[in-house]
Amino acid sequence: MKLRTLFIAGLLAAGFVYLTSNTRWLPESLRQRLGATAPLWSGPSVARSAGLSADEVNNIDIYKSANAATVNITSTVYRRGFFFDIYPVKESGSGFLINADGLIVTNNHVVGGSAKLQVTLADQKRYEAETLVKDPANDLALIRIRPTKKLQHLNLGDSDKMQVGQKVLAIGNPFGFHGTLTTGIVSSLGRSIRDETGRELEGMIQTDSAINPGNSGGPLLDSQGNVVGVNTAIYGPGGNIGIGFAMPINRAKAMLTDYQAGRSFQRPRLGVSVIHVAGDLATALDLPAEGGLLVQEVVRGSAAEAAGIRGPRSVVVIGNNEVGIGGDLITAIDGRPVESGDAIRRALERKRAGDPLELSIYRGRRTTKVRVQLGGAPDERL
Repeated sequence: MKLRTLFIAGLLAAGFVYLTSNTRWLPESLRQRLGATAPLWSGPSVARSAGLSADEVNNIDIYKSANAATVNITSTVYRRGFFFDIYPVKESGSGFLINADGLIVTNNHVVGGSAKLQVTLADQKRYEAETLVKDPANDLALIRIRPTKKLQHLNLGDSDKMQVGQKVLAIGNPFGFHGTLTTGIVSSLGRSIRDETGRELEGMIQTDSAINPGNSGGPLLDSQGNVVGVNTAIYGPGGNIGIGFAMPINRAKAMLTDYQAGRSFQRPRLGVSVIHVAGDLATALDLPAEGGLLVQEVVRGSAAEAAGIRGPRSVVVIGNNEVGIGGDLITAIDGRPVESGDAIRRALERKRAGDPLELSIYRGRRTTKVRVQLGGAPDERL
């Protein structure tokens, strides 16, 4: 009897100790009377999609589909050393598949003058690659591998519809870290930068999505997972400081269309240099106030010269700048009024060598239309 009593008392005591040390299930008033202490941490009040926001889910979904179509490109260039010995130098960048049969878009500077290209897929399979087309003026290139199976690829979006503030995602292989995703926004549009050779790259997308060495050639994606740009350059030495640049994907479409049609790719060339004048400056130069593009030079042998476009007859100084006057004022291109200094570049993005271009010209106080047959730009000039 005494043993049974002692056993029951022991159970009651153990239960009391457990309840007073594990009181989270008790009412607050009773917990306070029992001297319960608050926990050091607490879990989520509601378990929902592992705590992921809608934006995080979007990032994850895009990464799962796009990472498999993003590749690492290793180029081998043979260089001559100080003692005239030849040695190989390997450099790496990124690229992305645009169809299931192995066509890849990347930067021209990733391909460079390489004697050997090797592409590594997300599953670490490696293939030798060949260069099909180069567009140095836009720092773009198309290369090809011959895979043993159909590959996942990306869809090309419309970079003309991009807006500042729009979310973008970059995937690539910065510093050799394969399959790296960064996110950000479109910081600005229409930026002009110079590449390492001094060539000006115009109309670039500026983004704060982190782009570092090794990202070059990789895709810049919108929130639908469509490619809107080709990651190309960063501002500043070494690594990312929040200012990166991507070539709009619409620049690559002309190159891809020509390749598909079996045509040799040449950028169209008009053959003029111009300045944008409007408002008070246009009035001061005795031109219509709505202004346009005032021709400063007509390149000899160009399509513009063949069409009779006229350059300046004299020069005046306005502020600290010399301005050629007396030449043609381009007021519209293919029926679209000129509203900015890059109107010719934008028009040429929709053209190919040999296409016609209609210019509305203000000359001698009269407006006339001139039809130009665009030339090619084998020397990479506009």
